[in-house]
Formats: sequence, structure tokens, C-alpha cells
Amino acid sequence: MKKISKVFFITIALIIIAVGYGAIAPESFEAVTTSAKNFVASTFGWYYLVLMSFMVALAIFLLLSPYGKIRLGKDHERPQFSTVTWIAMLFSAGMGIGLVFYGAAEPLSHFAVDSATEELNTAAAFKEGLRQSYFHWGLHIWAMYGVVALSLAFFQFRKNEPGLISATLKPIFGDKMNGPWGILVDVLAVFATAFGVATSLGFGAVQINAGLNHLFGITIGIQSQFIIVAVVTVLFIASAWTGLSKGIKYLSNMNLVVAFILLALVVILGPTLLIFNMFTETFGGYLSNLIEMSMRTAPLDEGRRAWLDGWTIFYWAWWIAWAPFVSMFIARVSRGRTIREFLVGILVAPTLLGAFWFAAFGSTAIDVQMSGVVDLSQFSTELTIFEMFDAMPWSLLLSVIAIILIASFFITSADSATFVLGMQSTNGSLTPPNNVKLIWGLIQSTIAVILLSVNGLTALQNTIIIAALPFSFVMWLMVVALIKALKAEMLLMKKK
Repeated sequence: MKKISKVFFITIALIIIAVGYGAIAPESFEAVTTSAKNFVASTFGWYYLVLMSFMVALAIFLLLSPYGKIRLGKDHERPQFSTVTWIAMLFSAGMGIGLVFYGAAEPLSHFAVDSATEELNTAAAFKEGLRQSYFHWGLHIWAMYGVVALSLAFFQFRKNEPGLISATLKPIFGDKMNGPWGILVDVLAVFATAFGVATSLGFGAVQINAGLNHLFGITIGIQSQFIIVAVVTVLFIASAWTGLSKGIKYLSNMNLVVAFILLALVVILGPTLLIFNMFTETFGGYLSNLIEMSMRTAPLDEGRRAWLDGWTIFYWAWWIAWAPFVSMFIARVSRGRTIREFLVGILVAPTLLGAFWFAAFGSTAIDVQMSGVVDLSQFSTELTIFEMFDAMPWSLLLSVIAIILIASFFITSADSATFVLGMQSTNGSLTPPNNVKLIWGLIQSTIAVILLSVNGLTALQNTIIIAALPFSFVMWLMVVALIKALKAEMLLMKKK
């Protein structure tokens, strides 16, 4: 345990305070965090839009610039993982479980419940629902993850710095990042990661419980969810224990295979021609409207502004809060790639795959809704996909595969986070000790179970979104430090 840093103990203390407050006074905790979240969304919404749009522009610039030939590692190094495995790891850690959770529910919601600009239940709302889903899960997120991960990977593998957020700021602040200010930055990153994954564990347990209830009548409640979390905890700790090249690698590849099987079945058994037509038209619409969608603040329309706060601004804050975990994991598995290869892979593959996923599941759900067979909009988010399957052939098979996929994504996200938390609390070690990973795995699961038992997941979600604001300022500093370091690296390469 001698490798453990001060960051570990400080973050544990903050987690105990936050979870204790949530457990003892859940209603007060939720009211306070909801108020703070609403203030952040309404006051800083424009700022999040500018930040995320800047990340897209910067990622494209770096991809096309001479900096693109710089390797994330020494000049002789080559990628540790194949491109397919690498993309599978990006997907699994980044948003896998979210695609299953929201794949049918979000486009349906934009169509039938809460449209951004169009009249509900119309062809225009159908198209807009898909475009908005691509937007919320597409290019902006991966550009932001890409820039943060690029900074981490460059300093970690090219400059031999520890794998810490604070280490990326040394070109600006120098050795000050080895003291209290560096600890503050790393504590913020670890806090956001621990709570973010605990929230994912909680929501994953709720959806698995809903699926098992739908299929087999298993009771929905804290006891069932506790058992689900316990089983998943054992599995993801076992996977994290084996390291990147075994458990996490194999699970990520399995996720990709199972996801493609489920996607293929939905395309074949669902409205196949409609799916391909809607994807073609709406993805084109997404690209052609990207700038307008990126900067929409609706300052003179209170209703549309409320929609933006509840959807786009919420998502941007949510993804920023997840950046320390996802970007650090992406950086860790990207050693040996050039900046250009790295950014092409991280911008193109997840954006296209995610968009087609929403086109398939969203178009199928809306087609079921329009057919009048069942009103899918009345069901909770976690049940929407299972009720949609009930209206399709081979419904039992589809539901079973979906539950397997949720569990698999669930395990992969958690073991990736356990690995990253181990890195961040052991001074950036590339191979954190197994006992540290075990402790973090148990902590994440304990947070999830405690807050599930008092219905505190919403408050926890609010807390993470609030934490996104200070971390967004760290991201700006990371960008400045990265550009400064890349310029120096280019000069060094020219001299050589």
C-alpha cells in the first residue's frame, strides 16, 4: 500500500461526507444539488456550448496540422492493441451502457414527449429526434474526450510524466503541480470518476432489474438491485485484477461482438428500409446543421431554453464530468499511435457507430409508437427497450441479448474505472496494485448500493454535473499546456 498518494485519502474523505449526507438526509441532498445543478445549467449553458464546440474545432485542427505526425510515445513505438480492440475499448469505457439505456428511449422522447423545436408525433419530430440523439452522443463528446486523452497520452508516453491530470499542466505551472495545487486537480478528477461510475452502476442495476422483471418476474427493488451490484462487483474486480491485456481487452471485444449481434437483429427484424433511409437523411441533416445546433441557446424562447437545459446542457456537463475517467482510460490504451491516427479513430468510428445505433433503435421504437400497437412513451427509460422488443419477432431472444450486453458493458465500464482510479491514486502508476483496485471497486459499489437504497441516484447525478464546472476550467489549462508542449516538440523534431 506504500504507493498510495494523498489524493486517495482526501478523495475518500470527501466521498464519505457526500454519501453520508445523501444517506442521512436524501431529500435535502437532492434539493440542494438540484438547485445548484439548475443554477449551473441556466448560468453557464452558453459556456458549455462554446467549450464543446471549441474542442471539435481544436481536434480537427490537430488532426490536419503537422502536429498530427507526432507519436504518442517514442518514435519507435507502435500501438499495443489492434485497431478493432482499441475501438472496442473506447466504446466500452466511453458510453456503451448508455447506448443500450437511451438507444430507443431518447429518440422516442424527442418524438412523442418533449421535442426541441418541432410539433410532437410528426415526421419533422421523427427526424429531429434522431438528429438530436446523434448530436448528444456524437462528435462533440468524442472530440472533447480526444483532446483531454491526447494531452494525457502525450505527456505520459512522450514526455515520461506520471499518468495524472495534474502532470499535463506542468508546461504552465512547472513544479507547482507536484504540490497542493496538483493534488487539488487530481482529487477533483478522482471524485468525479468515483461518483460517475457509481451512478452508472446504480442505473445499470436498475435497468438489469427492470429487464429481469419484464422477462422472468423478478421483483424490482433494492434487494434485487443489491444482488445485481454484488454479482457485477465480483466480475468487474476479477476482470480489473487480470489487467488491461486480459480481462478488460477480452470483455471489450466481447461487448463489440454482442452489440453488433443485437444491432443486426434489430435492423433485420425491425423496419429495415426505414432504418437505412432515416439514417442516411438524418445523419446528413446532423452534419449540415452541426454549427447551428452547437451554438443554440434559445435566449428569447423560455420553453426551448428549458429543453436545452434539460437535454443538451445536461449532456455536455455530464460528459465533461466523465472526462477524467474516460479520457485517462483512452490515453492508457492509445500508446504508440500518432496524433493523426488517434484523432481519426476517436472522432470517426464512435460517432458513426453511435449514430447508426440510434437510427436503428430510435427508428424501430418510433415505428412501433406510430403503429399504435403499444404506447412506448408511457414507460420508464429503462423499460422502453424491452417493451419495444415485445412488439417485434424473437422478442425473448432480443431481451436476453440486451440484458447480457448491459451487464457486459456494465462490467467493462466499472473495471476500466477501477483501473483508472488505481492509477490516479498511486501517483499515475501504469500498473496500479491489485489491492488498490480492489478497494476502489468496493467503494464504487458501496456508493451505488447506499444511494440506491435511499433513492439518491438523482442527487448523485446532480453532484457530478456540478463538479463538471470546475473541471472545465482545468480542461482549458490542459489545452494551453498541450499546444505549448506540441510547439516545443515540433522544434525539437526539426532539430533532430
